[in-house]
Amino acid sequence: MTITLTENAGRFIHQQLAKMKQGVMFRVGIKKSGCSGNSYIFDYAENFDSNDHLFEFQDIKVIIASDALPFLQGSEIDFVKDGLNSTFKITNPNVDNTCGCGDSFSVREKAIEQN
Repeated sequence: MTITLTENAGRFIHQQLAKMKQGVMFRVGIKKSGCSGNSYIFDYAENFDSNDHLFEFQDIKVIIASDALPFLQGSEIDFVKDGLNSTFKITNPNVDNTCGCGDSFSVREKAIEQN
């Protein structure tokens, strides 16, 4: 599984986890949503389910559900600021199409089948 965090993403996640002061992990997932079919979800979790995979990047525990792994293979997670707005941004080589507003995406079926 090849998923990476940029330094900006790692720094931001570390700051958020430090505020929580517990053994919290960063969760990345996919949900059915939007006009293109899927959208990313980001959350913090204290534990993981039996179908989750645990990865460590920059001393950050990242949880990804088994069904999201094929969608995220080869992705890079960044944290970007644009004026007053800030958000996680994923550069995902499996994305085939995005909606006009940029909130949802579709994935090449071939990419899912290969993983």
